[in-house]
Amino acid sequence: MKPLLRHLMLACLYWVLGLLAGGAWLLGYVVDARPDLEPWHEVVLQQEYDHHRHRDFQSLAQYQQLEAELFAELEQTIYSAPGPLPELSRYRHGSRVDPTAYPENGNRTLELTAAEPRGGVLLLHGLSDSPYSLLTLARSLNRHGYHVVVLRLPGHGTVPSGLLNASAEDFRAAVRLAMRHLRQSLAPALPIHMVGYSNGAALAVDYALDGLQASPVEPLPAVARLVLISPAIGVSRLAELAPWQRRVAALPGFGKLAWQSVQPEYDPFKYNSFSLNAAEQVYRLTQSITQRLEQARQTGQLERFPPTQVFTSAVDATVSVAATVQGLMGKLSGDQYQLVMYDVNQESNTRFLFAPHAVAVVEQLLAQTLPFRLEVLTNGPTDSARLVRQVKAAGADEVLEQATDLVWPASLYSLSHVALPFAPSDPVYGDVPTLEGRPQSLGNVTLRGERGVLQVPLNQLMRLRYNPFYDDQEQRILTFLDRSFP
Repeated sequence: MKPLLRHLMLACLYWVLGLLAGGAWLLGYVVDARPDLEPWHEVVLQQEYDHHRHRDFQSLAQYQQLEAELFAELEQTIYSAPGPLPELSRYRHGSRVDPTAYPENGNRTLELTAAEPRGGVLLLHGLSDSPYSLLTLARSLNRHGYHVVVLRLPGHGTVPSGLLNASAEDFRAAVRLAMRHLRQSLAPALPIHMVGYSNGAALAVDYALDGLQASPVEPLPAVARLVLISPAIGVSRLAELAPWQRRVAALPGFGKLAWQSVQPEYDPFKYNSFSLNAAEQVYRLTQSITQRLEQARQTGQLERFPPTQVFTSAVDATVSVAATVQGLMGKLSGDQYQLVMYDVNQESNTRFLFAPHAVAVVEQLLAQTLPFRLEVLTNGPTDSARLVRQVKAAGADEVLEQATDLVWPASLYSLSHVALPFAPSDPVYGDVPTLEGRPQSLGNVTLRGERGVLQVPLNQLMRLRYNPFYDDQEQRILTFLDRSFP
């Protein structure tokens, strides 16, 4: 029996070694098949992550000084580095998408003061994004009398490798710093609001939950209102695997595995490449928010949650709309909690193209009695391009229908996660022609050709980048921030 047992053990060992060898070969093949990493995927800018020193800052001025040093390092290590670069690269001086060539570099923190402010607003951009995504709204808020800060979150606006080391704790520290700055800049009686887009919306909710817990050690400035645009309240559970893949990426020769995607960087104000660490951080943040919202509901603390206005598309390939509806709004009661949803284009010559779940989202919501106020912009009842606003007050069964002047533009079948913050007139992402020698807007690209040729996924180029109903959305935000709730 002993020789047989020994043979069986050796056979098992060879089998395991064979599996490991085959797995290593397959993994190596996968790594080799991925695009090569560029300097902006590998260079770590030390100014930002030198002992995470921004966490100890006492003023926004310190943060902006660090930011200035960071962009100086970016200039030296990336822009001034020798070597050929593509014509349309954000890291090539003189390129038509060089962010430093725009009248204002939208990758930097921006503060807009008001002579006689009616309050303050902190705007928080999304993951891999930059302050540029909220600049149009920021300027409107400032013209409306608000003292505004549009914060560049750590790891953003410079190089995609900035998100290899950034953490949710880094983001939280920067948000708290900016809120304290606004509180110190305004009279004590004036309100401070928060506007968050995508991951910035998650950070705003996270901050509001912190504010529900009184802390004599670190009191937080109160937030009066929240506006959330395409909020990241829930994301794919595939992000749970990110830590394991990142550990493998730390091995020599496997650095490409630290990236979920590696793409050409032709967008001046958003990273096209996306690191696994970024996915991990947003997943951790959303999981924490989900748990804390439920705890706050059970303890009755959500009764003190700030009035909240949410804008979302009925379909969103980046975040979970269901998590926003059920995990956040479903726990809040009253008309001071409002969900504005953009339905898909339900005109009959478009509707037949949709998967069943896409047209069912709004139908299912309107069929429910909801604890929050629901407003749906849809052309379902009209079977034309013209939209109506269907409204259900909190706790009501009746659906009120209001006419609008809004119309679906030809050839658009839905909004998207990345579309909501941008006006059609936006020079980078809007529906505009060539401006001042710059290339066609990234929101107005139409390409046709053969499959398997482009370096960028075709679905990324097809994705809508602007909100045709932006003006209506902006006006509703201004009205919501001014409104008094009982």
